[in-house]
Amino acid sequence: MTGSTDPFGDIEELIDVMTGGLEPSGDLAVDVADTGEAFAVVADLPGYDRDDIDVQLTDSTTLTVSASRETEAVEEADRYVTRERHGESITRRVGLPEPVVESEASASYEQGVLTVTLPKRTTSDDGGTDIPVN
Repeated sequence: MTGSTDPFGDIEELIDVMTGGLEPSGDLAVDVADTGEAFAVVADLPGYDRDDIDVQLTDSTTLTVSASRETEAVEEADRYVTRERHGESITRRVGLPEPVVESEASASYEQGVLTVTLPKRTTSDDGGTDIPVN
């Protein structure tokens, strides 16, 4: 936060620190579990089709889950028919406490539950070189 000229960015960073990286949202609750070798992110998305869901790693420590759908309510009474269309879109950004291996991330969606598995990056994945001490 030092040297920043964007006060809103500072506030967002402070919120990330205070909430452990979870962005506050009333629409899409997520569980983030540390399994030792990976992070498992689980979100309930009932009523969505697999094609309605978008999961992205925007960088090695930020996961974004988005879902959108259209619903239609039909009411019939006597000779009148009312059709009301409703669009729904939700997005959730989740900050991860450690970097993950983006190329090994996977996601599954079964019975309204999205599960994203994000393997942690190990120290050997950082592109550095071990130097033995003789």
